[in-house]
Amino acid sequence: MRPPVQFVLDFFGAVLEPSPLPVAEPPDKRPTGQDPPAFVATPDAAGGPAQAPQGHTHPQANRHAVLLGVPVSYRFERSRRRSIGLTVGPEGLAVRAPAWVPLREVDAAVQEKSRWILAKLQQQRERAQQSAVPSLVWVHGAEIPFLGRTLQLHLGADAPARDGVLGLELPPGATQAQVREAAQAWLQQQARGVFVERLNHFAPQLGVQWRRLSLSSARTRWGSASLDGHIRLNWRLVHLPLSQIDYVVVHELAHLREMNHSPRFWDTVGEVMPDYPARRQALRQTALSEPRNL
Repeated sequence: MRPPVQFVLDFFGAVLEPSPLPVAEPPDKRPTGQDPPAFVATPDAAGGPAQAPQGHTHPQANRHAVLLGVPVSYRFERSRRRSIGLTVGPEGLAVRAPAWVPLREVDAAVQEKSRWILAKLQQQRERAQQSAVPSLVWVHGAEIPFLGRTLQLHLGADAPARDGVLGLELPPGATQAQVREAAQAWLQQQARGVFVERLNHFAPQLGVQWRRLSLSSARTRWGSASLDGHIRLNWRLVHLPLSQIDYVVVHELAHLREMNHSPRFWDTVGEVMPDYPARRQALRQTALSEPRNL
């Protein structure tokens, strides 16, 4: 008998506690035939045509489940991974499974983790509501979050030279787009300098070497790392306190030793940052959006 399939949970780009079930080896022969249509619609009680689910719907949904009475439409795809992966992100639930895993096992995995899925979908919905506040108005006198404090925008060549002021040599009649472009260019320059300094600070402590830094503008991810030493960090991190920036930096550098989110990975993070759970929690409560929402 083939052992049960392992599955992994992922929320907002961070893998949580993986299932302890053993990894299932692929069978000698892949199942013949094609998967049935991935979107499974349920007829209504009167036996009429299927109704579109009104619960949680991924914009690229192609499969449907009812979890504890709640309809959830999710994106399903086959992958080369060796386990079933359940991911809850800003767009909703996504499920990936190896080509050799039967759909009934995928459905069973989704049902087994229904409470986890619904809880994370609700968290994502709450985040979206919190981030729906008006964005920052890019005008003279506006306050910009920067390294956990605020800077006041001052337009013109006579900006006061003091802490807490970001002076931009723009005419008083500059448009918001011009102000935003100039301010973000300055913020990105500052972000690169801060990131390089923090990478150089923590890399020796972890015994790793980063080789290239890129600034990201992603809406759903703070950072990423590649085996070749390429680190990508979201420039909007510069709006946050240094303690949260350091957590992201250590997180990505730790991936140069462990390209996963296993217990060994978290032990690696903890080597140089014992209080990382508190920093991680603070970061998870931050919305990726315009600076006003960070």
